[in-house]
Amino acid sequence: MSSIFAHYGVDWFAMALSLYAAYLLGNKQKLGFIVFAISNIIWIVLGIFFMSSMGMALGNFAFFLINVRGFISWNKTS
Repeated sequence: MSSIFAHYGVDWFAMALSLYAAYLLGNKQKLGFIVFAISNIIWIVLGIFFMSSMGMALGNFAFFLINVRGFISWNKTS
């Protein structure tokens, strides 16, 4: 049972933020990109400093860049 909170619940918080961001984007709210970016930053910190997983950190850095791009291009017309 202690492995559930191995990272003091920070991983659970990051996952909850990710799910909330997906909900916001599903409802066409620009705030979803910001919430996703915050969760990506948390996952990057967890991946590097707590889980020693560079793959997780690099993947979430890529997702972070995609979210920044989505936020910037939200109102642009094609």
